[in-house]
Amino acid sequence: MRRREFVGLLGGAVAAPSVTARAQQAERVRRIGMLLSLATDDPEGQARIMVFVGALQELGWIDGRNVRIDTRWGAADADRIRRYASELVALAPDVIFAGGGSVMGPLLQATRTIPIVFAQVTDPVGAGFVDSLARPGGNATGFINFDYSIGAKWLELIKEIAPHVTRVAVLRDPNIASGPGTVGGHPNRVPISRG
Repeated sequence: MRRREFVGLLGGAVAAPSVTARAQQAERVRRIGMLLSLATDDPEGQARIMVFVGALQELGWIDGRNVRIDTRWGAADADRIRRYASELVALAPDVIFAGGGSVMGPLLQATRTIPIVFAQVTDPVGAGFVDSLARPGGNATGFINFDYSIGAKWLELIKEIAPHVTRVAVLRDPNIASGPGTVGGHPNRVPISRG
């Protein structure tokens, strides 16, 4: 499936006018799978789900009537995430939403055909989830947290605010294959210019 067709599918599910949605009610129920890296009781995660479901409702997509949303909460547990990825793929949804980088690998291992839209993924290219941001290829596309080039701007701001700072530490999760702090093959040091 081409990226434009995939984005069109997701966009159609989210942005279709409610008149179209009502006309489709007689058709088969669309299915959206959601795999989140958060725990079920995470307030931010719950708020995001409510906003998503509310936006769908405003557009005429009602969970249980013309769309079914199957949500799984990984709770940062790698085994649970792998199990839920397989479980969601077995449900054969029309699209899967991946909330967080830790769920992308297991989802891509479970399917290379079901479209996956991700959010809050730090470096999808570096992690191998997509070929490039402009042309992701495969069955995944989505939104990144920020572009790494902004890190240089953050360092510039630190130097403006505190010009005597000569060292800056970067904390990162060593379990994430790519991400900030992976420079020149060394996973723990980011060069800072002293000038």
